[in-house]
Amino acid sequence: QVRFVESGGGLVQPGGSLRLSCQASGYITSVYAVGWYRQAPGKERALVVSISGWDEKEYGDVEKDRFTITKDNAENTVYLQIDDLKPEDTAVYYCNSRNSVGRALGSWGQGTQVTVSS
Repeated sequence: QVRFVESGGGLVQPGGSLRLSCQASGYITSVYAVGWYRQAPGKERALVVSISGWDEKEYGDVEKDRFTITKDNAENTVYLQIDDLKPEDTAVYYCNSRNSVGRALGSWGQGTQVTVSS
């Protein structure tokens, strides 16, 4: 089972940008897709965006233009670039593998905290 370690979060002012990293313990080419999720205080964890083995992207209920997912198969790492950060982006961000029907697989890691505040 491929596990993931998230990093790159922090405290950012509104309008700023962050690039989150998701390092896999194995080959990301061995999974159907890798998704970035987030959980805001008092809310359920939800999909932000995922990327499949053939680079097909699926977005959750987010402003697509502000979220860019990329991957480096050689480094087994998936990145999430978030631009024009807003206070409502404050959440713990997680990554996980997904199957063909969008179900998150495996156990969740610690996530990385993103806080957007002035």
